[in-house]
Amino acid sequence: MAKKRVASRKKKVVKQSNRGGAKKTKTKSPRASVKVSTKERKTLAELITMADQVVHAAGRRRDPHLDIPTRSLSNVKFNRRKRFIEMGKNTNRRMLFNLSQAKSYMQTMLVGSGCKQLIEQGKNTSIRGLYYMLKHTIEGTKENTFEEQSDCDPVIEDVEVLLGTLREELHLYADKRGEMVGNLQLEDNGDLIDCARMGSGGYGIPSIVEPNVINFKKCTAKFVLHVEKGTVWQRFNEDKFWKKHNCILTHGAGQPPRGVRRLLNRMHNELNLPIFCLLDNDPWGYYIYSVIKQGSINLAYESQRMAIPKARFIGLRSKDYDRCKLSPSVRIDLNDNDRKRARQIAGYPWFEHKKAWQKEINMMLKNDFKLEVEALISKDISYVTEQYVPDRLKDGDWLD
Repeated sequence: MAKKRVASRKKKVVKQSNRGGAKKTKTKSPRASVKVSTKERKTLAELITMADQVVHAAGRRRDPHLDIPTRSLSNVKFNRRKRFIEMGKNTNRRMLFNLSQAKSYMQTMLVGSGCKQLIEQGKNTSIRGLYYMLKHTIEGTKENTFEEQSDCDPVIEDVEVLLGTLREELHLYADKRGEMVGNLQLEDNGDLIDCARMGSGGYGIPSIVEPNVINFKKCTAKFVLHVEKGTVWQRFNEDKFWKKHNCILTHGAGQPPRGVRRLLNRMHNELNLPIFCLLDNDPWGYYIYSVIKQGSINLAYESQRMAIPKARFIGLRSKDYDRCKLSPSVRIDLNDNDRKRARQIAGYPWFEHKKAWQKEINMMLKNDFKLEVEALISKDISYVTEQYVPDRLKDGDWLD
C-alpha cells in the first residue's frame, strides 16, 4: 500500500508540474514561415529531450532529475595548450521529488519550455521578458513560479550550461551595454552599418552578435582598442583616435557583457585584428583583462567562442605613476578587499607563472594605491589619446 501511495503521489506531482508549467508556456509546432537554422534545430532537439526525461522517468517509476554542470572555480581548469579556461565534469543533481530541489527543477523546465517557444516562433525577448513570460501562480497554490528576476537569471544560466549553448542562441538578449566606432562596415539584421559614420554616440553593440545577425562586410582597421569605460571611450572618439590610428574603438561599460566579448572574439578570429585592452591599474581592471583573455567561470564551457588568449593589456601600469609624473592627488588607496583580490588574481594559473604580471601586481601592492585611466587627464585632457597609448603601441609596451 505504501508503494502504491508513493507512485500515486509521484504521478500527481508530475501532472501538477506539467499543468502549472503549461499555463503560459504551451507551445505550437514551428510555423511554416519561420526559418529554423541547423543550430536551432539541434537546440530544439535538446530541449525536447530534456522534457522527455520527465516522461521516461515517470514511466519507469523513477525520480526525474537533471545533472547540471557545476559553475564554480573548483570545476574550472586552465588549458595551457589552448590558453583559456574550460569547464570540468562535476555536476549537481537536481531532482523533482526532493523537496529542497523541486521548485528549482520546475523552474528549469519552465525556462526550457519558454526558450523552445521563442525558437519555434522565430522571436527574441529579453531575459526580463522571459521572466514575465514564465511568472505566474502555480495552480492550486499561492506560490509563484518566480518571485523576482534574480530567481530566473541563474536558471537561464543553468539551461545554457546544461545544453552547452549561449542564451543568445536560446533567443534571449540583455540590455545593450557598450559602443563601437571605427573603420568597419557590417550588416546588422539586413541593415548596412558604417561604424565610421556613427557620430558621437557610436554603434551600440547588441547582445546577440552571432553571424546570423551580424555580418562583417568591409574592414580596413589594423587593430581594436578596447577601453574599460564609456567616459574614456568618449575621449578617444572625440579626438578621432580611431581615424588617426586606423583602428576600431570599443568599450563595455566596465565588465564587458557577452555581446561585446563575443564581438571582440569574432573580430580577432574572423578579421585577424589584434586586441589591445586599456584598463585601470587595479584588481578590477586585471580581472576584466583576465575574463577577456582567458574566459569567465560561468561561461567556461563557451571559452572557445568568447576568450581571446592573444589579447594584450596596454595600461594603466603601476610604474606609470612615476613614469608619467602623476600628481599624488590621483592616487586611490587600496583597501583590504583590493589587496585580497589582487593576491587571488596573482594566483590564477594563467598569471602565476608570468613574471611580468607577478611584478606588476606586486608593485601595485607595494605602492598600496591604484590608478584609473582618467588619472592621465591630470596631465592634459588628451594626454591618453595623443601620447600615452600611441607611445605604448609604438614601443610595444604591454603585458601579455
